Amino acid sequence: MMNRRTFSKTLAGGTLGTAALARAPLAAAAPAAMNSSPAESPFKISVMLWTVFHGLPFEQRLEKVAEAGYHAVQLVTEASTWTDDEFRRYNKKRAELGITFDTTCSVGPGAGDPSGREAFLAGVRQSLIIMDKLECPKLIVMSGNVVPGLSPEAQHASCVEGMKRAAELVEGKGLTLLLENIDLEENPHYYMWSIPEAFKIIEEVNHPQAKVLYDFYHAQISGGNLISNLEKHIDKAGLFHIADVPGRHQPGTGEINYINIYKKLGELNYHGYVAMEFFPTGDPIKILAAARQEALQAAQQKRSA
Repeated sequence: MMNRRTFSKTLAGGTLGTAALARAPLAAAAPAAMNSSPAESPFKISVMLWTVFHGLPFEQRLEKVAEAGYHAVQLVTEASTWTDDEFRRYNKKRAELGITFDTTCSVGPGAGDPSGREAFLAGVRQSLIIMDKLECPKLIVMSGNVVPGLSPEAQHASCVEGMKRAAELVEGKGLTLLLENIDLEENPHYYMWSIPEAFKIIEEVNHPQAKVLYDFYHAQISGGNLISNLEKHIDKAGLFHIADVPGRHQPGTGEINYINIYKKLGELNYHGYVAMEFFPTGDPIKILAAARQEALQAAQQKRSA
């Protein structure tokens, strides 16, 4: 099965880091108590499916997500191998459960290699076909690895040009491209590890359908300063990914103060998605449910203050 780490390695040709185990899991609450949301929730919450419910048939994985109180799921490249019958079955199941496929990932190479520009755009075009079948509005794309012999300035410019060309493919279609940061512990060869530079690239692309996937897990490993970067660049962020450091476990197991991050997202009136992309340390349904409720309550608390 393709997961996010395998995906970034396959896409960019890097090697993967091994995270240390976290020690203090988020308190798990019963799923039934987690199905209600605070009034006027400032943002929507999704689950990156590669992190949970492995080994189950896809429909059952969606049922588990719904049991935890979620109404949105993000995919990596699972759908790239689905048959027409599987698209019908899985779309039927998610409609029955009231679930949206809100984000998926490009099946092609990254934007940062000028010699691979056409392959990058071909991957985006292929992904758009899949997104149409999924009724999915957001696509994650990568920078790819550092290109040997190419200066940082030239690769930065290549990322800008690649994203501009990709934005032309989604122009007026109600879709959003998301450039993701990946830390160098997970892939020591990846180009776009710096979240400030990611925002600079999107600023230069200057297209309303090109945004940053701000992954707090990767950003913390790469230098931190999470809330300051959030405040400066909220207008260029199209999605946030949630996991604690170290270990990629649920909030509360490591060093990131997600309560303050959720409050800041509420204060900034962010109305898009945040996605739980962590490995639960216990019962995944209870931990996902508790993480969802914690996020919504923290954001609402700040908005009501």
